[in-house]
Amino acid sequence: MEAFLSGMAVLADPFILGMTVAGTLLGVFVGALPGIGGSTTLALLLPLTIGINPIASLAFMGAVYCGANFGGSITAILVNSPGDPSASATALEGYKMAEKGEAGLALGMSAVASAIGGIFSVIVMIVAAPLLARAAYSFGPPEYFALALFGLSMCAAVGGDSPVKNLIAAAFGVALATVGIDLTTGVERFTFGLYDLTDGIGFVPVLIGLFALAEMFDQASRQHSLGKLLKLDSVRIPGMAEFRKCARSIVLGSGLGTFIGALPALGATTAALVSYNETRRWSKHKHEFGHGAIEGVAGPEAANNSAVGGAMVPTLALGIPGSSTTAIMLAALVVQGVRPGPHLFNEQPTLLYAVFASMLAANLIYLVLGLYSAKLFARISMVPPALLWPAVFVLSVIGAYGPNQSMGEVYLMLFFGVVGLLFRRHGFSPAPLVMGLVLGSLLEESLKQSLLIFQDGWVLGFLGRPIALLLIGVTLLGLGAPWVLRLVARLRGPAGRRVA
Repeated sequence: MEAFLSGMAVLADPFILGMTVAGTLLGVFVGALPGIGGSTTLALLLPLTIGINPIASLAFMGAVYCGANFGGSITAILVNSPGDPSASATALEGYKMAEKGEAGLALGMSAVASAIGGIFSVIVMIVAAPLLARAAYSFGPPEYFALALFGLSMCAAVGGDSPVKNLIAAAFGVALATVGIDLTTGVERFTFGLYDLTDGIGFVPVLIGLFALAEMFDQASRQHSLGKLLKLDSVRIPGMAEFRKCARSIVLGSGLGTFIGALPALGATTAALVSYNETRRWSKHKHEFGHGAIEGVAGPEAANNSAVGGAMVPTLALGIPGSSTTAIMLAALVVQGVRPGPHLFNEQPTLLYAVFASMLAANLIYLVLGLYSAKLFARISMVPPALLWPAVFVLSVIGAYGPNQSMGEVYLMLFFGVVGLLFRRHGFSPAPLVMGLVLGSLLEESLKQSLLIFQDGWVLGFLGRPIALLLIGVTLLGLGAPWVLRLVARLRGPAGRRVA
């Protein structure tokens, strides 16, 4: 409680509060820009936060994360063009409501449901993250190795449709994490004689290339057309009748979003889509879905914003990203010299609770913005691509060059921009690569330490660590279960047909 009150007190600092407000405004702004989104923005901003103290930096990035998830719903409802992928489910019913002249009600419900879901998830995060960290505090190198292995196995469910492609991308990320001088042996690995690679491949150029630059290349290859902004008189705060109607969908969305967000590698988009399906299934007004159901706005919006707090739980407590955006925030922690994981709660509790407080404040700030400035933010989606993407490219080059004043980092950014574009074209998601890069060092170092501890008896050593054994078992089960089920279904198929 003392640490929580200290974190809340940090918001009394005008600079921290200003960074939180600025982060929320920027988050809503970029969330309303189709193709930008929170992950791209955080990748671009990562170099700029290096010179700021860690509390202000993480408060700013947490506020951007919260604001971007909400901002995508504004253009999803008014333009049928989700600014953030997590708002794609909102567009299904929100735009239909706007076509019926109910855009103000849809935006009002979106703002309120988003704030409720976001605040609920932050409260869960405040309670659950320390408990999870306390359970993980006794972890040694074997447990961390098993935990990193489990996190990488979850990459199979991230982003793309093919688990195999996701695991290939994660393996590529782990391979990238081995580039540079091995701290144990002092041997250079995969540097190809290039001095810029001796310290390894930095997070900043990889993240900017995979997200911002790849998105620019992808958008440049398409024909752009500006959406039509539907008429909006004013945002209307939902009345008691609408709240009673949507209460079940908001509660369901908040719970599902927090739970799904806390599962490593899923995230807000999955949470919103699952919530939409479940809201429709349990609704008493199923006939309204597909024609502008307000429940179809409330459920997904509560879910995608509650997933933000949920995703931060494994990120902060275990050092395993809950989504691609939290993978970038995890990289920001590392860049700031902060060690993520359970030790963080004992070493820097004020930092963590300041992040919690800033995210709580961000939810209240974007509630006000959503109710009073939605029409203004909706016009952001009308920015011509010919102006938007050159600005993104300039910021990308500055962001890659700035931290180390190295053109090698710029070339790396361009290389990973091409890699990101190829990933998109061939059905690979960049998120598993980022997770592989973030977790690769932990995986390698904890394995080395474990082998040094166990000496020649490493098999019996792992068998004697119940938590590590459990995590490895869950990893194998998660990877093998789909193949086993597919094999069982194939074996039952012919028998079933013969019986029929």
